[in-house]
Amino acid sequence: MLDIFSHDLDAIRNRYGNQSLHRVEKMFETQSYRDPMQSDAKYILPELSTAPWLETSTFPKLDPLISALNNGAKDIKLEINRALNEQRSVVEKYDHYLGCQPDWEAIYLFKEGKPVHKMAEVIPTAWGILNRELRNWHCPLLEVHFSILHPGALIKPHCDLWNFSINLHLAIDIPEDDCGIIVANEHRNWVEGECLLFDYSYIHEAYNNSNKSRICLLMDIWHPNVTQAEREALVVIIRKIREMLN
Repeated sequence: MLDIFSHDLDAIRNRYGNQSLHRVEKMFETQSYRDPMQSDAKYILPELSTAPWLETSTFPKLDPLISALNNGAKDIKLEINRALNEQRSVVEKYDHYLGCQPDWEAIYLFKEGKPVHKMAEVIPTAWGILNRELRNWHCPLLEVHFSILHPGALIKPHCDLWNFSINLHLAIDIPEDDCGIIVANEHRNWVEGECLLFDYSYIHEAYNNSNKSRICLLMDIWHPNVTQAEREALVVIIRKIREMLN
């Protein structure tokens, strides 16, 4: 399959070395080992040091991003609630491959490969973090958005597409009880103003059985153990696969 990307991949190897893409090649050559809890994920990049739940402290390179998110959480909460009250036009149904749900909405900062520039004035604190600390971590194949789970919302168990990007949540506005997330059968709760990090190639689900909406900032970030060469190759490959499927 990689033959159709050979020109682009050769250019990347010329910059980073002949062995720089061996894990990407292996991902397509064989059905690499995967945990049973990752059975429905489409692509598993081998040899990644990973687990369903990841601790941000394990990856010191993320410290500037995590600190910026934690320090900005209170201002982001004020800005997002003001937007929900005064600028409902920025709220969309969340478009997930599971389908749209009336009780699952989103406000996007980055969507379909492009930043949503109008959000610079609506949620300036989060917009600033997106363009500073998050800029070099965000996987441009995916999104940055505020996920709004309304009362009674249930996201059914599912695996996302791959393990080379992972999901970072900043808890913005969290009900006091009966609201949580389960990854590979391990349950955790969001703590307002703090971050959660997990590998969403593992089966996961979420629920909000409270009477208040749950709001988190969701960021699709590169797994810290994915190299720059692999990032570049994966962006080329996935974008071209998407073009072929459209």
